[in-house]
Amino acid sequence: MSSLDELRALLGEPPHRQVNTDDWDEAEAYIGSALPADFKKFLDAYGGGVISGELVVFHPRGPGRLLERMHRTHELFTERRDQALSHGDAEKFPYAFHPEPGGLISWGYDHSGDEHFFLPSASGPDRWKIVTMVHEEGCETFDGSFSSFALASVRRLLDVGRYHGIDPEALEFLEPEDLEELVLAGEIGPVQPSFEPL
Repeated sequence: MSSLDELRALLGEPPHRQVNTDDWDEAEAYIGSALPADFKKFLDAYGGGVISGELVVFHPRGPGRLLERMHRTHELFTERRDQALSHGDAEKFPYAFHPEPGGLISWGYDHSGDEHFFLPSASGPDRWKIVTMVHEEGCETFDGSFSSFALASVRRLLDVGRYHGIDPEALEFLEPEDLEELVLAGEIGPVQPSFEPL
């Protein structure tokens, strides 16, 4: 089973969406390349939205349009990188951003404050890696597809401790029944796989 199929199995089948063959034309013209096929298949099936309450992705049509997001993010991060480089702080931004040749291409972010990008390569879009700018304090590279990255995110959120998401200092002040209420309400603990449209 592919990572895209596993991701769909965890998130549930999406509602029927009208897919237009030209939805991706503007974004792909802007970046000068096709985008990864599994990324487009996922977004065509689900649309833009939030995966497991954490990972935010954008489709070219509808609310939160991908191309607009790309323009804003690339401009913002290019300015931040230029500023960091002018102060000799190159390690925080080891990659340029599109439209620089080979620059990172924005596709989403998460509610933890990280930005996610594709790292283009000559081997073609289906071999592009994922680069995460971690709170603008550096980056992490994921050597896999979009669907593998999203699947790993969903599994990581599902595999956290029962009291994940609560300040450890607050634990000493809460009664066990209060903690259980928070767990049952889904406010702390493992995050069930889900997809919420934008």
